[in-house]
Amino acid sequence: MRLRARLVRRRELWVPTALGWLVVAALGIAAARLALAPLYAFLAPDRPLGRGVLVVEGWISDTALDEAMLAWRSGDYEKLVTTGGRIERGECPASFHTYAEFAARALEARGVPRQAIAVVSTPESARDRTFLSAVMVREWLGQSGLAVRGLDVFSEGAHARRSWRLYRKAFGGDLPVGVRAAAPEYDAAAWWRSSAGAKDVLGEAIAWGWAVCCFHPGPPGSLDEKWGAP
Repeated sequence: MRLRARLVRRRELWVPTALGWLVVAALGIAAARLALAPLYAFLAPDRPLGRGVLVVEGWISDTALDEAMLAWRSGDYEKLVTTGGRIERGECPASFHTYAEFAARALEARGVPRQAIAVVSTPESARDRTFLSAVMVREWLGQSGLAVRGLDVFSEGAHARRSWRLYRKAFGGDLPVGVRAAAPEYDAAAWWRSSAGAKDVLGEAIAWGWAVCCFHPGPPGSLDEKWGAP
């Protein structure tokens, strides 16, 4: 009897019908929604120290600046520092060159005393802008002579966790760092229902993941840490 080698064999395969694929897709969407719904809450922690220095990121919205003013009044802060780099043309009045300058004047107009505000602008650099802002604040504090007990970084919405992480990285454990997250301009409880919410939350999730796995600045004070900033 002669044996014949077989390279293939016939098997029966069950596949969903058109209705079945619709059910599978619906279940997948429902599962993704359940999994992603808490994403905003993760990206927007609110864990302030309530003391020391309040750092306000200058790019935040007007409503977030309102919240920053309330945070200043409710906390035991010795100084309010505004940060931010060069303003893109048309975004703010021409008299301001950086978001730090704009936010300082906006907060002063809201009732924060001028003498309590320090403007720490961020220079142009290829480095992550939030991290470079944190480095500039660290250097300003070192030169100011202030003996601060802690620092809270005030950001907006889903950007808050990334800002918190980068400020802690910049200070390297030398100073306690907390975070305050202002409410975004979309419905945070149902962020996936608006294009603005989906773009912000998913984009910040990717950016936070990159900061965790791929962002490795140079030693404190090095050129690599600032990446070419003067």
